[in-house]
Amino acid sequence: SAGLTEEQKEFQKVALDFATKEMAPHMAEWDQKEIFPVETMRKAAQLGFGGIYVKPDVGGSGLSRLDTSIIFEALSTGCTSTTAYMSIHNMCVWMIDTFGNEEQRRKFCPSLCSMEKLASYCLTEPGSGSDAASLLTSARRKGDTYVLNGSKAFISGGGDTDVYVVMCRTGGPGPKGISCLVLEKGTPGLSFGKKEKKVGWNSQPTRAVIFEDCVVPVGNRLGAEGQGFSIAMKGLNGGRINIASCSLGAAHASVLLAQEHLTVRKQFGEPLANNQYLRFRLAEMATRLVAARLMVRNAARALQEGREDAAVLCSMAKLFATDECFAICNQALQMHGGYGYLKDYAVQQFVRDIRVHQILEGTNEVMRMIVARNLLQG
Repeated sequence: SAGLTEEQKEFQKVALDFATKEMAPHMAEWDQKEIFPVETMRKAAQLGFGGIYVKPDVGGSGLSRLDTSIIFEALSTGCTSTTAYMSIHNMCVWMIDTFGNEEQRRKFCPSLCSMEKLASYCLTEPGSGSDAASLLTSARRKGDTYVLNGSKAFISGGGDTDVYVVMCRTGGPGPKGISCLVLEKGTPGLSFGKKEKKVGWNSQPTRAVIFEDCVVPVGNRLGAEGQGFSIAMKGLNGGRINIASCSLGAAHASVLLAQEHLTVRKQFGEPLANNQYLRFRLAEMATRLVAARLMVRNAARALQEGREDAAVLCSMAKLFATDECFAICNQALQMHGGYGYLKDYAVQQFVRDIRVHQILEGTNEVMRMIVARNLLQG
């Protein structure tokens, strides 16, 4: 909490209390039984966590990107998987709030901010992951509607959520031919693939989303035709900070678990905490966590201020924090020895849940591409 305002410390405390009381006791069960804890998320939304950086006139909390990062880090200590879904939901609501017209904002945002309805972000396709601008899902204009055909892959919440923010091709090839449509569950022709079996992130369902002659009103398009890719990337700048913040929470929790284990566990007649090697490793873990946190919060401030270097700082923060925090969680597991590999111990779940953060919201290889391009474009 160093450097935070009193108000931000209060947000942090509320989120940590919620994580400790409402999430952590159920984290293992949600993982093992693959439960999507909708009612718990709705309780979080009552605290303002359903639309954290959405404007208050449509039910949002109107907080800053830094406030948001602090909240997601705190919540993630209780369940990283659930918090990560909430971060995606928040990103979707922000996109509608920011790029939608008044009618769209009033129609969708209030029920999403309360999490009465849940949202999914639909960009990735079976044939276009990192090369997102090559997406093939098409939306053909027909009068005052679009006819949508194609499919999306790896969609968080897919099948269980109510609102789908979909990137689709309304024009020619490349990013300028992409538009953004909002679909509601129950639209004829909208269907879902099987629920994927995943290594982690088991408290949120993941499915393919399939469009077969889905008729969508033109009034459900966010922004102008051809603006979709720009909307998607602006959403992802915040999404990268959000997912990095979830990584911070997992790493923070793992450092505390390692600290406790080293104190309690004895080998060779004394606590592991007396072993200089393990003490030094713990010190390194804490140092890397603080460095990652500073980097994420710096990027959050840059995005909030609309600085020119915000996008590259978000990429740097996502790359650094997700790599470092995974290494921290993995080292914490190693410190637990064989116990760390048992599902009775929470550290293994943090390792499994955090691993995918190096892949989604833009792989860390793509983050390196963005940073390198920024450095060399001059």
